[in-house]
Amino acid sequence: MTCIELVELVTEYLEGSMPAEQRARFEEHVSGCDGCTTYLEQFRMTIRLTGMLSEEQVAPDARETLLGVFRDWRESA
Repeated sequence: MTCIELVELVTEYLEGSMPAEQRARFEEHVSGCDGCTTYLEQFRMTIRLTGMLSEEQVAPDARETLLGVFRDWRESA
């Protein structure tokens, strides 16, 4: 597995919906790649921290910026 493949599959991995064989390849790559280990931990931390926010705590401009980024990402995928 390459670093790019890992980045594309990180959500599936964290949701636990990845097939066992692919999960093993993912974990093998992470165990030998410091950059991907850091990326995975940053992703986990982002999920933890954003899960503690309520919608009211997010400034309106930040909310619109985030929504725009997600819209653009979905359209380019």
